[in-house]
Amino acid sequence: MRLTWDWMSPVVTVPFVPTLGPVHPDALTAELFADVIDLAGTGRFLAHDKDRRWSDSKDETVLPLDLVHRPGLTLVPTLNSRGTGTLKVHLYGDPADGHQEAADLAAKLAATHGAAEARILSFQAPGQLVRTAAGACTRVQLREFTPDRPPTVRPDAVRPLETHPEAVRATFADFADKLAGDGFAFLRSRMQTGTVGPVLVTVADDGRVVGAIGPMETMPDPAGRTRLLPQYFGVLPGHRGHGHGRALWRAAMHWGHANGADYQLLQTELGGASDTLCRSEGLIDLGLVRTATA
Repeated sequence: MRLTWDWMSPVVTVPFVPTLGPVHPDALTAELFADVIDLAGTGRFLAHDKDRRWSDSKDETVLPLDLVHRPGLTLVPTLNSRGTGTLKVHLYGDPADGHQEAADLAAKLAATHGAAEARILSFQAPGQLVRTAAGACTRVQLREFTPDRPPTVRPDAVRPLETHPEAVRATFADFADKLAGDGFAFLRSRMQTGTVGPVLVTVADDGRVVGAIGPMETMPDPAGRTRLLPQYFGVLPGHRGHGHGRALWRAAMHWGHANGADYQLLQTELGGASDTLCRSEGLIDLGLVRTATA
């Protein structure tokens, strides 16, 4: 099915594309949605898909035969084959009007495809009253690297892990184990292959890594601009509240600007520490993405 952009564009209130996630508002086009649908079921990546760096094939695909598309409402289902399977229905339109139809579609398709989880993603434009509790949704935020937004000076306390002495580098394994739930165990496994960009760290007085952000990598987006890719970002619980997170984030922004990035997109848990940090740093709010169980 081809999407009618005159129907679609009024209901895409947040620049979020199925299987790709957040995109720059300037890259949000009918062609981008069409490209995602055209690759359905092939396992191939679009050239600008950030997931290319982690896998040889795409795990998530649109189910084009099950699209719902009419004026005021578009439902785009996707299936992720990783693990026990996750079925998502992306609801573009008023959630109050479309939620039940999206839930019914998600439940039906999850049963058809044997997916253990069924979720509904809905979207809320910035500036509206938040309709959901913290933890149930994420905020999409944009940091532009433009002449009127000069990069923050890189904090001296933040350096790439590889520049530290071996004794410090050796403590990263323990750090990654403690923050395995934040993805650092996976990141460490990829670092050991030598195929990812640098990871920036902060180190405590005892010589142990207590915070990290990375890998630092860029990729062209659909519009040809250079995007600083999302990073794993974390600080050990006992060291939070002491400026490590802000220092790491500012160092990452400095790295991105110095390495030719035009912008970065982030998704932060509404009301969480990263959300508060990014809001205090003046990022542009592009809206909320709510995830509900079908």
